[in-house]
Amino acid sequence: MILESTGKKIFISLGLFFALFLSTLVVAPMIGPVDIDLSNALFGENVDSRNVDAEIFFLARLPRILLAAIAGAGLAVAGAIFQALLRNDLAAPFTLGVSSGASLGAVIAIRFLGVSPQGFSLVPIAAFLGSLLAIGLVFGIVPNRRGELPAPVMILAGVTVNFFFAALVMFIHYISDISQSFQIVRWLMGGLDVTDYSTLLCISPLVLIGIACLIFFSRDLNLLSAGIESAQSRGVDIILVQRVGFICASLITGAVVSVCGPITFLGLIVPHIVRLIVGPDNRILIPASMFFGAAFLIMCDTVARTIIAPAEIPVGIITAMLGGPFFVWLLRKKL
Repeated sequence: MILESTGKKIFISLGLFFALFLSTLVVAPMIGPVDIDLSNALFGENVDSRNVDAEIFFLARLPRILLAAIAGAGLAVAGAIFQALLRNDLAAPFTLGVSSGASLGAVIAIRFLGVSPQGFSLVPIAAFLGSLLAIGLVFGIVPNRRGELPAPVMILAGVTVNFFFAALVMFIHYISDISQSFQIVRWLMGGLDVTDYSTLLCISPLVLIGIACLIFFSRDLNLLSAGIESAQSRGVDIILVQRVGFICASLITGAVVSVCGPITFLGLIVPHIVRLIVGPDNRILIPASMFFGAAFLIMCDTVARTIIAPAEIPVGIITAMLGGPFFVWLLRKKL
């Protein structure tokens, strides 16, 4: 009876969050400064070799919305994992310095590298390598004691890496020219304004495989959230689960940030909202956060590209404006 009830709860909860995600995925492409005819975009004939509705739908809006879905899902799941592993409600995908590492890689590429000889931007590649460097430094700093990675030391190591890389980012920004400075500031705001299907193909496998791996370990993450001793008594390989969780969540974050820039607060807000609805069970929390995170960032980006149309606001500004008050509320609740 208990198993049947749990299975029903999982099915209903995930069904509702998936329905929300599907609704935003269908509605968002129809919203924009230019109205489009969906039937003409999907089935209309070309006029003078052009179908403007199809171009807007398939080339301008759809890849951007799909990228928002992938990025939102990845950051939300990463936030849920960090909060579970660090046993800290204020943990977020950027706690371990992944964002500052990616930012350092990006500003180095903008200041010193520019574009490759083949003509494509080196910024995403440099940003992802920077995130890997941050992950490596954090794991190198934290000692492995008694078969576990101590959460307080992980947080302190992440804060140290964050501040060090942030200082390097400011230094490189200071020595950049006006054009480079504008690019750096714009990238650090986070955004989804420049994208295509090749970008989706680059980051989707890493994000989706990472999420699938974390869902596979969701039962062990439940036991680990209850405490190290309790998890060990139930046969959980503590160091394996911790390493898989931290590495997968960090790689997901690094992949997203390398393309979109640091979209702040989403990984803090979404897991908490979902947890209030479905509870702390990671078997439900992780996939539900994935769907709600995708829907949430799609909605934020829809606001960002329409609120002052035809101009656009970087979506990172929207999430930060929503996340600031939420963070204060959460902090006061904890106190």
